Amino acid sequence: MFDPVPPYRPSHFRIKFATAPWERAGTAALRREVFCREQAVFTGDDCDAVDGHALPICALSTLGGDPDAVVGTVRIHEVAEKPGEWWGSRLAVAPDYRRVGALGAGLIHVAVASAHARGCTRFLAHVQSRNIALFEALHWRSLDTLDLHGLPHHLMLADLTCYPPMADPERGLVTLLRRAA
Repeated sequence: MFDPVPPYRPSHFRIKFATAPWERAGTAALRREVFCREQAVFTGDDCDAVDGHALPICALSTLGGDPDAVVGTVRIHEVAEKPGEWWGSRLAVAPDYRRVGALGAGLIHVAVASAHARGCTRFLAHVQSRNIALFEALHWRSLDTLDLHGLPHHLMLADLTCYPPMADPERGLVTLLRRAA
């Protein structure tokens, strides 16, 4: 009798701007899965006007060293009326990868550091209350509390001194597999 083969788990992930069509499609599909189906925050689709000018970021799992699936995403955008003010939103990690350490932190790092390289002087996000500890550990502070889409959120501000500018977010960064406790 043979032991069952354990499911494949990538050894590392690449976190970068979603530049290829399949990466962009994967970020949209993951957002729908998380925000429409799982959390029921939106009905049908979560796309909004911000998507027209936002920069999508993806966390890619790897197979044999090559990217094979979008397992995390966030988007960033600069506020047209407030040059230098950037926002992050729609942070999502696929359910099977939430126990993998470093994906959420890596997405946040690429988001803030790449905006910083593009002239960001203030980086903000509306963060669901259940994720506050992660953001605080990554040098963010809460400015206010509010209710968005029926869920408690915090308006949070990143400490840009902790996010050196990332000049090449199209290549991004690589993070190794680490299981969260």
